[in-house]
Amino acid sequence: MYKKDYTIYEGLKYWEKKTIGKHLSEWAEKYSERTACSDQERSITYNELYQRALGIASGLAENGISKGENVVIQLPNSVTFVEVFFGVILAGAVPIMALPAHRKGDLEGIFSIAEPKAYFIPESYMGFDYIPMAKELCKEYSSVKHIFTDIVSSDDSVESIGSLNGDVREFDEASPYDTALLLLSGGTTGTPKLIPRTHSDYMYNSMTAAEKCEIDENCAYLEILPCAHNFSLSCPGMLGFLSRGARVVMSPSSSPDEVYPLIEKERITHTAMVPALIPIFTEVLEWDLGYDLSSWKLVQVGGALLEPHIASKIIHSWPCDLMQVFGTAEGLICFTDKNDSEETICNYQGRPISPADEIKIVDTNGNEVPEGEFGELLSRGPYTIDGYYKLPEVNKHCITAEGFYCTGDRAAWSSVNGLKMGGRMKEQINRSGEKVMPAEVEGYLCQHELIDEAAVIGVPDEELGHKSVAFIKLTEEADSESVTRQDIAMFFKEIGVAHYKIPDMVQVIEQWPVTSVGKIDKKSLYNLICDK
Repeated sequence: MYKKDYTIYEGLKYWEKKTIGKHLSEWAEKYSERTACSDQERSITYNELYQRALGIASGLAENGISKGENVVIQLPNSVTFVEVFFGVILAGAVPIMALPAHRKGDLEGIFSIAEPKAYFIPESYMGFDYIPMAKELCKEYSSVKHIFTDIVSSDDSVESIGSLNGDVREFDEASPYDTALLLLSGGTTGTPKLIPRTHSDYMYNSMTAAEKCEIDENCAYLEILPCAHNFSLSCPGMLGFLSRGARVVMSPSSSPDEVYPLIEKERITHTAMVPALIPIFTEVLEWDLGYDLSSWKLVQVGGALLEPHIASKIIHSWPCDLMQVFGTAEGLICFTDKNDSEETICNYQGRPISPADEIKIVDTNGNEVPEGEFGELLSRGPYTIDGYYKLPEVNKHCITAEGFYCTGDRAAWSSVNGLKMGGRMKEQINRSGEKVMPAEVEGYLCQHELIDEAAVIGVPDEELGHKSVAFIKLTEEADSESVTRQDIAMFFKEIGVAHYKIPDMVQVIEQWPVTSVGKIDKKSLYNLICDK
């Protein structure tokens, strides 16, 4: 089985043989009294963050949590999240980055495979009470010895995060090439996939991304997406901005009603969003409510495909530049560049951020395809994993003998414009032997003047094997009867699209179901059709 040799990357700029905890101590010394992070209730300087993280680390040690043991963090965006994240790392333990939207069914497989010793939760968030769920998980998984929450509870089985404030001590420091944290891959049902990222590779990822985004001490990053998500943690995210002495501001939600006032108040320069958020943010901008957004320099959009017409709207109607982002928590990160043409920024997802990143695009036989042709994207490089946590059988299929990670993403490469993504390989619909790619059909649908967004899925069919179903969200001026399947068939014929790519069913939708990170939830769409 392939094993990564990190030493071959030691000559790279920003590759440092330091732990994340060591980086924090250096930031505390360099940027001591500068504000590191703030939320609605409080702010904290770099030195205060380091001292509080040391207190949490010492408290964890006093509770028997030591180097290499796993700890689940499921906290919303807050200063407390940042303190706990660094506290766990300073203790030498390994944080597992759960999202606030995860529920018991999402977490059971993770607890089973990772055997965490502690679990950090809010008392409640977005109307959900976490303590009963945590107690159930603790009862089922004996490895969990401590539940820590953000309040002082009368429940004896729950401890306060505030109580973690032990005497500062020396810790058994991890190696820079040890696992620093475990990220969650795609789905967490069935066999969950935990992604081990080392201290050196994760900070290289964060600091290289920060340079690409031109971050300095005067910048301010608004965390709109969940902090535990790789995009908002390290691309450049929280870690990248802190590495430059910048400020990180926590947004309590992804609503424009809260985000735009924060951009104005905090003089935010950078944000990151997923495509599902763009229409409502664009709509609110068009209302012209008088927000002063002049500080806003850049919005990164990633996590799912951004349709070209929506990218164009950002470029022409938003007060900031657009950077398209393609990335995987398993490794490879690609950015478009501010000097790219509008056509490139709207239609491509960028180039790898590291000169040491290697990519291949291959056919179903593993052979590289010519430039411009679609195939599966494979990647290898300084911050790409060499395997999932405790899943040797899975690793045999997703890591090649040469160490390339098989992303499962469909992509084409242009030496001029970079990567063009085309959805997931598994999403491909086999319709009577013809291969239909949902992302391609979604792109055609969004060219229709009355269709704002589209999502295409495949469902079983007795005659065709699988048929395609298009969910469409119409523009404001259209009503639910404005676009029928016949209209779409005529439109596809007009623009020269093959007949077999015409959706077999068309359904108008007013509100998208979304995943815990704001992507359109195609599983819910599939269930919606199957339940009928």
